[in-house]
Amino acid sequence: MRYLLTPCTVYTGTDVLPNHAVLLNDGRIEAVLPATAELPADVPRRDGRGLNLAPGFVDLQIYGGASGLFSVEPTPTVLADLRAHTLRHGTTSFLPCLPTSPPALMREALATVQAALPSMPGLLGLHLEGPYINPVKKGAHQEAFIQTPTLADIEELLNEAGGALRFMTLAPERVSPAVVARLRTAGVVLSAGHSAATYEQATAAFDQDFTTTTHLFNAMSGFESRAPGLVGAVYDHPAAHASIIADGVHCAYAAVRVSQKMMGERLFLITDAVTASSTGAYRFHQQDNYFVDEKGTLAGSALTMLLAVRNCVQHVGLPLAEALRMASLYPARVVGLAHEIGRIEPGYRADLCLFDDDFQAHATILRGEWYAA
Repeated sequence: MRYLLTPCTVYTGTDVLPNHAVLLNDGRIEAVLPATAELPADVPRRDGRGLNLAPGFVDLQIYGGASGLFSVEPTPTVLADLRAHTLRHGTTSFLPCLPTSPPALMREALATVQAALPSMPGLLGLHLEGPYINPVKKGAHQEAFIQTPTLADIEELLNEAGGALRFMTLAPERVSPAVVARLRTAGVVLSAGHSAATYEQATAAFDQDFTTTTHLFNAMSGFESRAPGLVGAVYDHPAAHASIIADGVHCAYAAVRVSQKMMGERLFLITDAVTASSTGAYRFHQQDNYFVDEKGTLAGSALTMLLAVRNCVQHVGLPLAEALRMASLYPARVVGLAHEIGRIEPGYRADLCLFDDDFQAHATILRGEWYAA
């Protein structure tokens, strides 16, 4: 389908273009044009109402946020519900996430995602946060399910995944170089997290096959004067990326601001969103704007990506254009898709979010298809 979306203030990922139009054609962006230009007269139009138009958001860690929690029920129904939830809030690409879990649940989650990949646009695969983490930094994860992997374990996992495993959070000090190399050979993005790694251990991991870090500050060795830890290694390493949960609870907004000054384009947003659950190993209830488990341990956020963007503008003090890149272009880079998504430019996928100045989504466009918020 070919149509014009006009007029909008277009955040391309590079420039901010007021009063512009975007021409979409067969799921791709064909052109970005001034709304005052001579636009094709024979093309259907959608009224952009002067709203903000940004690249669709890319959430690399989300557990829930609608009526089901994927980490408790990794079923096709819950996954479809999660897809619908993200589309209501501007997220076009996402990685459903499973925490440290028993093998049977991991197999079910992998099978569900593998079956859905061919027919669910924007589904990038599965993010396994664990089970190969450090129990010292387990956070809300269940210690009974934490494992130390052998190469045979990884081979079995990859065989069961069938290409569905896209992203793993591991403690680098708890996995062997052979395990790390095998995962990277399989194309899995490796993220350091739930880790007590020293600065030296973390730096060595980033020098090798780890490219990013899971929820900066949370469940990791912190920055101290004589022990810079994982946080210090992330700040210091020029190639280390990190996700961050910008809800003011998982870390203070000042910590987001300092980290963005230190890291620039290496820092990106995730929601780490969950929803209420009363069954299974992970039982959460909402407390203000976040979730805790039965012990009161911080267990996840109530964010959407658009809310995280709003917080970065209103509370962190970042320009809107940069906050939008943190939610789209920068995570797209982490999963190797910045040539396809994260920008509004000719040739890119027509994955877009239309929202107002109060950060309310009005529509999400996925591969050119319009979804009203």
